[in-house]
Amino acid sequence: MTRAVRRSTIAGVESSGPGTAMNLRELQRYLSRVGDRWPLTVVIVGGARVDDFRGAPPQRERGPEFIVVLVSHAFDGMPWLERVYQAGSLWDALEMGEPVDVHCYTTPEFLRRRTSTPAVRRVVERGLLLFEDIGAVEPPDGADSVDGHA
Repeated sequence: MTRAVRRSTIAGVESSGPGTAMNLRELQRYLSRVGDRWPLTVVIVGGARVDDFRGAPPQRERGPEFIVVLVSHAFDGMPWLERVYQAGSLWDALEMGEPVDVHCYTTPEFLRRRTSTPAVRRVVERGLLLFEDIGAVEPPDGADSVDGHA
């Protein structure tokens, strides 16, 4: 039996204090609220604020400020719009400074969408992997890992 390995990178991301592009404390609270409802296997955050946080130049097309990809086996059988509505309603736009574009997938859906949906592909490539339960998101033999690398 394979033991699930969990990794979280939010603790390793430093906030630059008041007025920062990302309110990491509130982001952790959001993930806690979501995690109380669904057991999460992958959480990735991306968008313009993450690009800012990573030092992207200000002169660019920004797109959505925050994009959050949530993966959970508990989404199986739940209509996609209901997942997105419920997960989005847990986001505190006042604390975070902007609304969120939430993508909620089961593992098989995520493994398809990470290459077929441009917004999800960008988040996987350039976003911050905040949580991954490695044992729960094992791609089929020969497929790429969650971050797109073999």
